[in-house]
Amino acid sequence: MTERIFTSPAKYVQGKNVIQNIGEYVKDLGEQTIVIADETVWDIAGNELVNQLKHKNLKAEKVIFNGEASKTEIQRITDIAKNANATVVIGVGGGKTLDTAKAVSDELNGYTVIVPTTASTDAPTSALSVVYSDDGVFEGYRFYNKNPDLVVVDTKIIAGAPPRFLASGIADALATWVEARSVILAGGNTMAGGKTTIAGQAIAEKCEETLFKYANLAYESVKVKSVTPALESVVEANTLLSGLGFESGGLGAAHAIHNGFTALHGDIHNMTHGEKVAFGTLVQLALEKCDLREIERYIALYTSLDLPVTLEDIKLKDATRDDIMKVAQAATTEGETIHQAFKVTADDVADAIFAADQYAKAYKEKHAQ
Repeated sequence: MTERIFTSPAKYVQGKNVIQNIGEYVKDLGEQTIVIADETVWDIAGNELVNQLKHKNLKAEKVIFNGEASKTEIQRITDIAKNANATVVIGVGGGKTLDTAKAVSDELNGYTVIVPTTASTDAPTSALSVVYSDDGVFEGYRFYNKNPDLVVVDTKIIAGAPPRFLASGIADALATWVEARSVILAGGNTMAGGKTTIAGQAIAEKCEETLFKYANLAYESVKVKSVTPALESVVEANTLLSGLGFESGGLGAAHAIHNGFTALHGDIHNMTHGEKVAFGTLVQLALEKCDLREIERYIALYTSLDLPVTLEDIKLKDATRDDIMKVAQAATTEGETIHQAFKVTADDVADAIFAADQYAKAYKEKHAQ
């Protein structure tokens, strides 16, 4: 495919307390909504959102998300939505909730409204979902004909979330330019289905530039639950710039490594998406001809944000070569994004995983003085 393709949500709204205006934005889409959130998120934002919808005389069917973006959960909620005659699907919460909302909306051929409660992933703006088994094993991507109709990001809510979630989003977003540039250099295709546009490249680059400037300031801001200009910039980078950048720029090895980790059992599954992507990004850099200065630039920022950089950090201290080969083999299966940027074998990837671990351990030893 030689076409250049750029895709994006119809509308993106970000700011402090914008959830209070959500009824105004949703009312033009339809009157019957279904609102999906997990039990924790209902108290954080879900109930307030439903109240705001009711102020605009909009109907809302409340559904508790069970925690996994699986085919079973998607079908369960789709059945509820159909019974409620819903035409607008609103997902409130984290990446798996949002991915499930997009899938349900696709089943209904309805409107999609996304309300992230953390800036921990770049899922909100994309026209795809990551689908897992009921046990949390990565199964594949589900693609849609359109991006969400509306994305509403309330930075007051984001500031109230644990700092770990913001750091995870920064890690996920830091992979954006690393992966996009590798796809561009290799002439690969993006998640949007074509070649990278100039706009996609520019957005991916701006995402990284913004994060290296403001990540630490934003991280400190959320420790005291404060909305600052730095936080606004990082939230936009984590959510909008990274979302547009990965989808229209391209995914390479970092996210394939993340997906590969689902082949293992154990404590690694207590790590967030972004934390695993952080290590995956270091693995991608190890696969490339990057010099020490560039690799340590990423390690330094990750460590300042308390992100994992070694196998021990991601709960794989005792992983054997056979364990890592399982990850590498899963990361290089047919159709994985790594093939858009690299011609590598599973053995190459396993070597890069051990090398990335050693690079980070050497960095820590050097700076422990």
